[in-house]
Amino acid sequence: MIVSVVSMPEGVVARTALSEVKERLAAPDFVIVDIDQGEDLPPDEEPLARLLGLDDRAWEWLGRRDEPVRADYREGVVGCVVPVIDGSDVKHIHVFASESHLVTIHHGPMGLIENFTGRLPEDMPSNGATAVFLLLHGVLEAFRTAAAQALLEVGEVEEALFEGRASQHVHRLAELRRRAAQLHRAFLPYAAIAQERQALNRIHERTVQLVMMEINSLRDETRRAADTYASLVADQQNLVINKLAIASVIFLPLSFLTGFFGMNFSYLSNNLSSEKTFLWLGIGMQVCALAVAMYVVLYRTHWRQLRDGRSHDSAAGD
Repeated sequence: MIVSVVSMPEGVVARTALSEVKERLAAPDFVIVDIDQGEDLPPDEEPLARLLGLDDRAWEWLGRRDEPVRADYREGVVGCVVPVIDGSDVKHIHVFASESHLVTIHHGPMGLIENFTGRLPEDMPSNGATAVFLLLHGVLEAFRTAAAQALLEVGEVEEALFEGRASQHVHRLAELRRRAAQLHRAFLPYAAIAQERQALNRIHERTVQLVMMEINSLRDETRRAADTYASLVADQQNLVINKLAIASVIFLPLSFLTGFFGMNFSYLSNNLSSEKTFLWLGIGMQVCALAVAMYVVLYRTHWRQLRDGRSHDSAAGD
């Protein structure tokens, strides 16, 4: 377990033992404490609230692993569990704050805490409420940055799909869809709690709504990109079907003539025996049928559609 104490307003970070934190929290001076409990906790560990001198019945969940997002307000003291974006993972930070102190608890190193403590000499929070606001603002900015980056990647993948579809594009699109679901699932409980508490600052609420809009926009973009991929596959299938239709138009008269001349009628056997007759009937009927079929397929459908499209375009231009 790593315990760091930041003395304010100096912003000096010092490592200390957990036994000394209880005395620092009881003092009237404003202090910020960060507790890294590590990845593995001993099963017989004493509740952290008791070690910090807090009411272990009211704050028994403080520092407990896998605690869901929550917020409790008791006599001017706030305790909450906040989701945090840490690289590609979503972790949780336990926050306990009053006017004279701020305690953050997490499991393992976290970049958000390092950035928060590094900016303390510049931000200079004067009390616990201001420090909590700065910490939560950093949480929202991390969510917003993650959603914006994923949104840009969705646009790049969609452009790459038009240039040439590849398996890695589909794989990356699936990862972005999972990322959107991960961000939405992690941030939704926090947004619900923030909207229920009218005491939060209006700027904080607007930032919450903005982050929610970014995440929803990311989800919509991933769906649209997936629909784009599906439409490209459908267009390719339609092209293959069109080619098969043209091939069938060419060979269908041949199949008919083969079946027709293969019949065992006396007229065919006795009268249609010369080479000239075969050329007139066999090849002539094939050429005529093919010409009629190509006329119907190409001119009556494709060329007419192309001509109508050009006439509509010229009318729109006028």
